[in-house]
Amino acid sequence: MDTQLKGKVILITGAAGGIGRACAEAFAAEGAHLVLHAHTHIDEAHALAVALPANAGAVQGDVGKQSDVARMFRDAYKAFGRLDGVVVNAGIWPPDATPIHTMDLAQWNQTIQTNLTGAFLCAREYFRHLKHAQPASASLVFIGSTAARFGEADHADYAASKAGMTYGLTRTLKNEIVKLVPTGRVNAVCPGWTLTRMTEDSLQDHSLVVPTLQTRPLKKIARAEDIANAVVYLSSDALAGHVTGEIITVSGGMEGRLLHRPEDIDPADA
Repeated sequence: MDTQLKGKVILITGAAGGIGRACAEAFAAEGAHLVLHAHTHIDEAHALAVALPANAGAVQGDVGKQSDVARMFRDAYKAFGRLDGVVVNAGIWPPDATPIHTMDLAQWNQTIQTNLTGAFLCAREYFRHLKHAQPASASLVFIGSTAARFGEADHADYAASKAGMTYGLTRTLKNEIVKLVPTGRVNAVCPGWTLTRMTEDSLQDHSLVVPTLQTRPLKKIARAEDIANAVVYLSSDALAGHVTGEIITVSGGMEGRLLHRPEDIDPADA
């Protein structure tokens, strides 16, 4: 099926990470032009831009700083002249389990600044571009998390940041984007546990994998490509042109209750 993304210009934040890289590869396969953002892994973003079968470039910046975000978007416009879509993927997940009564304000502020304020800054900069350019179409996709839907014990900062993005921004901005671009769309993808460089160490822990898989009918951990496929779908006007304000959860049917007994789970098959 033709996504009609060939020649479209897509900016992906956090493109050097597992989900971001998979998104870049998926868009490249559709013939899109790409702007690949990275913060601390800019060398990897440059290498990816060279390796992809696409017209691609890399931009560096801290998504939590408005001056960096403004520069990122200026560089993207300078290189390609427009942006047809943005995927807000950059984010952090503090790995240490920290109950809220022991969480210091510095950790809370850093997570909110990167994940939620970063999403706000990227969306704001993109909308400013849309007001000026008035393109025929536009798409914004946020990468949320199942933590936004179900919460995540000992990670209140992460869950709150993703919930603000997934529900607050997605469902507000879908109503604002059409004032700038009548066919513009805003959606979100919420991954569950996904095998990436950031999570691979944690997913070696069978005591974590087993209870995770007990909450879903599909007894497997998502791969980054699973998330990327949903992002490409939502970014395509041909496939999802009448889809906006939606939250697609890609987590194997995860629920907030146990569906399997531990003895029914083989972590080796996950």
